[in-house]
Amino acid sequence: MSSPVPRHRAGTGGYRRITASLFAAGMATFALLNGAQALLPALTGAFSVSTGESTWAQSLTTAGLGVALLVAGPVSEVLGRTRLIHLSMAASALVGLTCAVAPTWEVLLGLRLLLGVTLAGLPAVATAYLREELAVEAHARAAGLYVGGTALGGMTGRLLSGAVAEVTDWRWAMASVGALAVACAIAVRVLLPPSRNFVRTPARPAQLATMFRRACADRGLLTLYAIGGCSVGAFIAVYNAIGFRLTSSPYDLSLAAASLVFLVYPAGTLGSIVAGRLADRFPRRSVVLICCLATLAGVALTLAGPLALVVAGLALMTAGFFAVHGVVSGWVPTVAHARGIATGHAVSLYLFAYYAGSSGLGTLGGLAWELGAWPGVVLLAAGLVGLSGLLALRLEKVPSSDVPRG
Repeated sequence: MSSPVPRHRAGTGGYRRITASLFAAGMATFALLNGAQALLPALTGAFSVSTGESTWAQSLTTAGLGVALLVAGPVSEVLGRTRLIHLSMAASALVGLTCAVAPTWEVLLGLRLLLGVTLAGLPAVATAYLREELAVEAHARAAGLYVGGTALGGMTGRLLSGAVAEVTDWRWAMASVGALAVACAIAVRVLLPPSRNFVRTPARPAQLATMFRRACADRGLLTLYAIGGCSVGAFIAVYNAIGFRLTSSPYDLSLAAASLVFLVYPAGTLGSIVAGRLADRFPRRSVVLICCLATLAGVALTLAGPLALVVAGLALMTAGFFAVHGVVSGWVPTVAHARGIATGHAVSLYLFAYYAGSSGLGTLGGLAWELGAWPGVVLLAAGLVGLSGLLALRLEKVPSSDVPRG
């Protein structure tokens, strides 16, 4: 068996190509995933659906993504990391463009569900690819940069779709996000280095099932999965409902003006990058706990009446959430490797829990708004963030270094 090829170190050309391409891939993936969120008020009018029904345009995409991740992770162990990334990005750009010409509400929901399936390739393998191709000391920082790209993509998709919808309609808005994804897919095709340390796993169902059982049975991994699901559920619940709050009294903003609130997303990019660097220096458990507290403080601040304080609360919540997700998502493959569990399986299960929380718990944001207005949304989000913090207290004995145990 040949020895592993030296891994890319921080600051090298290979490192820069990897981080730049995954940043772009993350931006495209999450622009497609979240571009419909800013359009929810427009979709209610275009298709004569209720506020709660409109959130299915977002939730079905994340549900499809979550389910597909259970397959995409194991498939990457056979097909390869980079090949799956390229296939995923090309297919997702095509489906994203097709959403713009959906003739009925049911067809649009079906296409958004399919989009979730095609989007699964990148998040299923991104952190595993980083662990395999980068030097150990660069893992957390690179994971933070990747998650920063996803934060920027979430902002870009929402802003772009909201602005275009204001001057045209929701169809051109979705088409513009699809065009952005095409451009990013081309960039990734040119920049992303092929895997050098990927080891193909034979497609043996019994072996795959055993690895899945181990990834489902490890208590440390289960805790990380739960933190991801609860924290993103809180985050999506707030952002699913914020458009309805800002377009209602006393703010009465237009759809384009309300979508400007997503300009706080760079705070998520900054939060994930800073948290990644802190996680390289301090215990990851401590970093996660601090970030949960920051997220909770941001959620509470949105209860304030002045619009400036609402936006400040969203910015703090966004920074805290992406910091939590950046550290936890990068921690999962480290724990899996240290305990001899296939990283692709562990990452896919983490992301399944993450997107299950996004689609299931996040959808509750619309219901909370209908039942309790904004205080109801805040109560839901604060409870989920608080649970994430309590779960983080259980991570004291979870390995933080990428060293296998004997």
